[in-house]
Amino acid sequence: MQRLSGLDAMFFYLETPSSHMHVAGVYVMEPGEEDTSFDSIRAMVAERLPLAAPFRRRLVEVPFKVSHPVWIEDPDFDLDYHVRRAAVPAPGGTAELEAFVAQVVGLPLDRSRPLWEMYVVEGLEHGRVAVVTKMHHAAIDGVSGAEIAATWLDLEAQPPERVIVDPWRPEPVPTDVELFAFAMASLVGHPLRAARTARRVVESALHVSERNRQPSVEPPPAPFDAPKTSLNQAITPHRRVAFAECPLDDLKAVKNHFGCTVNDVVLAVCAGGLRRYLDAGGELPEEPLVALVPMSVRTESERGAHGNRVSAMLTSLATEVEDPVDRLKAIAEGMRSAKEQEKLIGAATLTDWTEFTFPALIGRASRLVSSMRVFDHLRPAFNVTISNVPGPPFPLFFAGGRIVSFYPLGPVAEGAGLNITVMSYCGTVYFGLNGCRETVARIGELPGLLGDSLAELVALARPRRRAAPSGSPEPAPAGLEAAG
Repeated sequence: MQRLSGLDAMFFYLETPSSHMHVAGVYVMEPGEEDTSFDSIRAMVAERLPLAAPFRRRLVEVPFKVSHPVWIEDPDFDLDYHVRRAAVPAPGGTAELEAFVAQVVGLPLDRSRPLWEMYVVEGLEHGRVAVVTKMHHAAIDGVSGAEIAATWLDLEAQPPERVIVDPWRPEPVPTDVELFAFAMASLVGHPLRAARTARRVVESALHVSERNRQPSVEPPPAPFDAPKTSLNQAITPHRRVAFAECPLDDLKAVKNHFGCTVNDVVLAVCAGGLRRYLDAGGELPEEPLVALVPMSVRTESERGAHGNRVSAMLTSLATEVEDPVDRLKAIAEGMRSAKEQEKLIGAATLTDWTEFTFPALIGRASRLVSSMRVFDHLRPAFNVTISNVPGPPFPLFFAGGRIVSFYPLGPVAEGAGLNITVMSYCGTVYFGLNGCRETVARIGELPGLLGDSLAELVALARPRRRAAPSGSPEPAPAGLEAAG
């Protein structure tokens, strides 16, 4: 048995019938010399399962919820339940794949089994195959998810056989008595650690309050101070999904010209796209949209460790600013301020605090908020989640097939019906947009609007050259394109 950390358990407690706390990835592959088929993918997964412990573990809750749940090695593991075969209708383009993925991410994972699924999707254009993976956030964050995905991924089409050092061994499901005893043992020293954590939280709050009172400091947005928009209502279980992509060099050109970070540019691109989206619906608020930006706090010593090592910041998207350069600069300054505040709070504060929450209380509160549709009436804690995870700059292979694109998808939170997750791969940046079907009904417009936003920044970062020779067209700035 292995007890969940408080942060891992928090994602478990926050799940409601409408808000599914899983992350997903969509790998699109060119077939290899030998067809990348369902059978070959299933065989590869079966062979490598011992290399990825979370794929054979399932959760067991402690009686009376006196402590966080525990992972056990599932004695009834059934690979055929987790690895599934599917196909999209003709013509098998991006729209058909997006619709299929929306159905997959709109369904919760079965808590009585290991919390993951994999779909091998056939019928795509040009003979391509997609693999759609879905795994609960209680088991992984963005960085550990990428590390676990490496179990299936190779650097060449025909890699050498991997050595299984520690073969998997199932364990019996513990009895209630064993679970209760394990929980009591894990609570030894709990009051003392809780007191130390409470003291650190109070000290951090005082430091933050003192900093934010300084006249020269513009503090980050406070929770539940975001403007109300159509994106911010009580959500349903249903989802819409959209994909987009752009050259990484375009983001870097903007970053280098304006002296900010790639993440600042990603936020500015999203801000420009969302500004256009809301303006087209006649609902652009006078106040700036607020983004929840997850950030990894994983240290080098924690590389390879599973679970979550994340914190999060609230930052303004400056959507009230019309000029795109001024908006980018405001976002960069806002992120700098948010990072400074995060340093005062401390990377481990959220992780430590969640260790001492009351599981039953958190779970019931989440379900109550969902069932009462609280966010139909309250201001949202934030408007949108935007997550940016760096990926590999070199090509990868999946069961012999070369991966040509990868779209990450994060969970949709109550009151914030859109999640934009971004990952770079092989010189291209891939955007996965996951939205509540009813709340973000026009999600299909967003890839084009994000593209307009990026093209605007690229044009300003790469001023037009002198007039081209007669008859030679002036090259247009590149932009973010809908996947296809």
